[in-house]
Amino acid sequence: MTIRVVMAGATGWVGKALIPAIMAADGLELAGAVARGAAGKDSGQIVGHVVNGVMVAATLEEALTVPSDVVVDYTKPDAVKRHALVSIDKGRHVVIGTSGLGAADYAEIDKAARAAGVGVLAAGNFSITATLLKRFALMAAKYVPDVEVIDYAGAKKPDAPSGTARELAEALADIRKKSTAVPQAQVSGVPGTRGAAVGAGEGVQVHALRLPSYILSCEALFGLPDERLTIRHDAGSSAAPYVAGTLLAIREVAKIKGLVRGLDALME
Repeated sequence: MTIRVVMAGATGWVGKALIPAIMAADGLELAGAVARGAAGKDSGQIVGHVVNGVMVAATLEEALTVPSDVVVDYTKPDAVKRHALVSIDKGRHVVIGTSGLGAADYAEIDKAARAAGVGVLAAGNFSITATLLKRFALMAAKYVPDVEVIDYAGAKKPDAPSGTARELAEALADIRKKSTAVPQAQVSGVPGTRGAAVGAGEGVQVHALRLPSYILSCEALFGLPDERLTIRHDAGSSAAPYVAGTLLAIREVAKIKGLVRGLDALME
């Protein structure tokens, strides 16, 4: 059965790579594309690929007037939640690659998806190595209670922390043992320099750096007396690493009911 896909964020960094990948993939069909600045243009042509006859819509609502099965969102933090809820309301499954959502947002999306009987798969990062960072860090957290996350991104990235770091910290917070560090409330000097606690309970401290020359990097740092462990993911300048994971999510999301977070949920 062919899966019909709507690509929201068609002219974005990942969207430009995904459109030709969807067109070339067996069992997938590009049913729609959304990018306000390119509305009315051919979606294949705007990404430097072959003309495909699928015109870019200015809004997701417009794109959803055409039959489709899955909406993929790589847009912006201020748009993704509304896009997810609109898609769910229209009976579409959703793959979320946009960062910026918090736990309350995901809870609302999960509730709507369960009520509608559709699946949503959201990941802070769809690359294989970023997914392995999360998996290995969760393994380490079972044995090492002290962990902090450093999040690196370019100077113009609007959200902090990144989806990668936020998802990682929230997952670590769910399983970690009590930290031995001085609680932030008891820190003297400038307590904010200790970062922000992300996740349930005492959370995990996350430090977000925003500097030119970075694309996206994320480190989980673990410490025990006289020994340390660092697990790090670095992204390059190409969107190619995110394509394979997103295609996998498109194929699998219909098997989900409600929201699942993290590509690692689909591994093995």
